[in-house]
Amino acid sequence: MRILFAASECVPFVKTGGLADVVGALAPILAGMGNDVRVILPLYSSIPESFTSKMEHVTDFDITLGWRKQYCGIEKLTLDNVTWYFVDNKFYFGRSYIYGMGGDEYERFGFFDRAVLNCLPKLDFQPEILHCNDWQTGMIPALLKIQYAHLPFYSPIRTVYTVHNLQYQGIFGIKQVQDVMGLGDEYFTNDKLECYGCANFMKAGLVYADELTTVSPSYAEEIQTAYYGERMDGLLRARRAQLTGVLNGIDTRDWDPAQDDRIAARYSAEDPSGKAECKAQLQKELGLLVRPDVPLIAMVGRLSNQKGLDLVDRILSELMEDDVQMAVLGMGEGRYVDLFSWAEQRYPGRLSARFRMDVELSHRIYAGADLFLMPSQFEPCGLSQMISLRYGTVPIVRETGGLRDTVLSYNEANGNGNGFTFFNYNAHDMLFTIRRAASYYRGRKDIWALLMQRGMTGDYSWSHSAQVYQDLYLSLLGQNDAAPGTLDP
Repeated sequence: MRILFAASECVPFVKTGGLADVVGALAPILAGMGNDVRVILPLYSSIPESFTSKMEHVTDFDITLGWRKQYCGIEKLTLDNVTWYFVDNKFYFGRSYIYGMGGDEYERFGFFDRAVLNCLPKLDFQPEILHCNDWQTGMIPALLKIQYAHLPFYSPIRTVYTVHNLQYQGIFGIKQVQDVMGLGDEYFTNDKLECYGCANFMKAGLVYADELTTVSPSYAEEIQTAYYGERMDGLLRARRAQLTGVLNGIDTRDWDPAQDDRIAARYSAEDPSGKAECKAQLQKELGLLVRPDVPLIAMVGRLSNQKGLDLVDRILSELMEDDVQMAVLGMGEGRYVDLFSWAEQRYPGRLSARFRMDVELSHRIYAGADLFLMPSQFEPCGLSQMISLRYGTVPIVRETGGLRDTVLSYNEANGNGNGFTFFNYNAHDMLFTIRRAASYYRGRKDIWALLMQRGMTGDYSWSHSAQVYQDLYLSLLGQNDAAPGTLDP
């Protein structure tokens, strides 16, 4: 098949979250399955020169956005059997940030979505599947159906739209979006692009895409309820026949303790002895007391309520009454930066926090920690818990979304499980679970070794999920007997 991914970020070029990991890992695997896979994303100024210097200029043209006429260049790079296209416009993408600032996000990504469709005839590439991701590309399926589908080049193209996080929807004023996208009032009704008096880019994708996916089976069910549905649950229930939950994977080449040159000592499920050296070196690096006997609890990720940091805030003092250490790495809300800054001073040698995005340090934390805490309020999929499992760092998670699909709580009765979980969004349920996990670390080394072994030998690759996507694409094109939306992930 000919497949084009449209995304706002993608590793190894630019990353702010899990979307970049998903597209960057899935595209090469689908290419390895015999597909012609290409990816298109904005040419941000933050993309390293090591990539931009190798790009080849393909074409350039003007794009009309209301009364504006804007330059659009297309650059190309081939890497990992995938062709990567980059949409060049310095006004929109030559900024010091990726997104989240500036007040003209609707125009920036309206331009990008229009550019994706307008450039296709100039690339000598007609995708059979156009796979869009999150709100930044949500307008592509709508524009395709409303303004392009009557043209012979575009009419055969089928669209898949993946929700990576339903909370971020791209909500803007209707008049502003109309001005940029050239869409009449008839499209801003509650069954199309209007949502509670605003224009909604994510709703555009949910309404107009041929097939919908999200990043875990549990999240696909959860977002059809009012609690998790972010006011889209009714629409998602209406389209449930076209909605499939496909569990994300991780890049098992990059996240492999047996081959990782960024950690103090390599180790494997067959010989995990190097993990002790990783822990000792991490404790030294972070200014923690070098003690092999104390359980070291790690948190890596965005510092926000979504990640359950309000629960941590509630019980942190009680937790630090126990003989434990904590290592925190991430950026986010000021209240949590303040919390961990205070805790670092209050518990010297026992708690360390670094407020930045640091991939190198994250590898060392996954390798050196004993426990990984991820008490999310909601979690579409989550990659961190899978990485921690692969590094033999036993996860403690709340049973939601992809966390529920990947971490099974240890059961003393039958011996099943690969981590520790709690169900209610409650700080003391979490504290009880942390203490339960720590008790096994201290007193049941045999069970702890078993949990590490299970985590490190689990399959967190993209191989199965890529096949699910392959089958979904084929069914959409009428080349597969499986019914769309009923694939078993």
